[in-house]
Amino acid sequence: MAYVVLVDGIEPIPGYDRVETAIIGGWHVIVQKDQFKVGDPAIYFEIDSRVPKDKECFAFLEKRNYKVKTLKMCKTISQGLLMHASDFGWRVYKRGNFDTDESICYILDNNGVEHYVNDESRFLTKILGVTYADDEDNQRKAPSVDKYKKMAQRHPNIFKKPWACWMMKREWGRKLMFMLFGKKKDKKGGWPSWVSKTDEERVQNMPWILNDTGRWIVTEKIDGSSTTFTMKRGKRGKNEFYVCSRNVCFDSINKPCYYDTNIYWEMAQKYDMFNVLNELLEQMPNVDWVTIQGETYGMGVQKRDYSLTGHDFAAFNLITSDKGRWNTNEMKNLLENGFNVPCVPIINSDFHFDFLDKVKLEGENNRVDTLLNMATGKSEIDMLPREGYVLRSADGTKSFKAVSNDFLLKYHN
Repeated sequence: MAYVVLVDGIEPIPGYDRVETAIIGGWHVIVQKDQFKVGDPAIYFEIDSRVPKDKECFAFLEKRNYKVKTLKMCKTISQGLLMHASDFGWRVYKRGNFDTDESICYILDNNGVEHYVNDESRFLTKILGVTYADDEDNQRKAPSVDKYKKMAQRHPNIFKKPWACWMMKREWGRKLMFMLFGKKKDKKGGWPSWVSKTDEERVQNMPWILNDTGRWIVTEKIDGSSTTFTMKRGKRGKNEFYVCSRNVCFDSINKPCYYDTNIYWEMAQKYDMFNVLNELLEQMPNVDWVTIQGETYGMGVQKRDYSLTGHDFAAFNLITSDKGRWNTNEMKNLLENGFNVPCVPIINSDFHFDFLDKVKLEGENNRVDTLLNMATGKSEIDMLPREGYVLRSADGTKSFKAVSNDFLLKYHN
């Protein structure tokens, strides 16, 4: 949520002489005029983050409860917060030839730590005390640990040794180590190791993806809570079944949940997910595990209730051990027609990014702007404002989200 960036561009704001727009990837951020120039390193804070109130440099955000949100100012959209290294008493350095691309920019903090662009060290979230703006997200998206991590945390001296690290990189090695050092309590609530957690990247952070020449499938992004159902083939027909939120694995319906009721188990029971996954494994004898991921939405889940008084579910991923993530059309055909499991609405099954150049409107500077404007529209669920799009390549290997700025201003500002 906070990291080092380079300023990609500076654009004037017609009619305003004291401010201008800085371009960071696909983000547009209003800054003071002449505060930055193209190529300058800076510290960027993403929307939906909250900065600490005990740091004087953030005092100007007190009236906004220290939240970084999508704003409309000076007749333009501003997303995020851009600050100079000097705002924190830090310094900017360059190595190499200053006049060529071989030069390297970095920021040196007060502890002598160097922070670079496009490096793991660029993430300053913990260093600067940044959290999610919504308390709900801090709880739902908090990191969780699987049974192997729980085991390793109890024996740090052993699991730092080279031989132990070598073992933990191999599935058979992890199982052997668990036989030696694991405990039953580690398994309880542990995250299933074969499941990847869901969290689509925003298109503003990867604008280069819009140069891809392949075919993409566009689906509606639903404002809900990520939900995972997965089953792994077990011995003697005892398959392992798991129900998970974005980060938490619920071993029972009674395990505490952020919401008043366990909406994840509610959906598991509503759509009989145990038997659905069990049947899929029977139909696919060469598959070791199968996972269905989707969005649980409705009353009290997020800012949009989709005109529901209860909750519902829409799948966006079907993943199997043999072929990975399925094509979205194939997933929808199998789950909806074969098992009555609803899927996210498909907006376009044959989308190419060069179409964005054909529909570009005045005031849209690039493909990112055009796509974000296209993402604004009506939901297929209740014909009220749509959160945006999720785009996935036809082969299922690449994906990202484009969230409507109008939706953010209306529901998340």
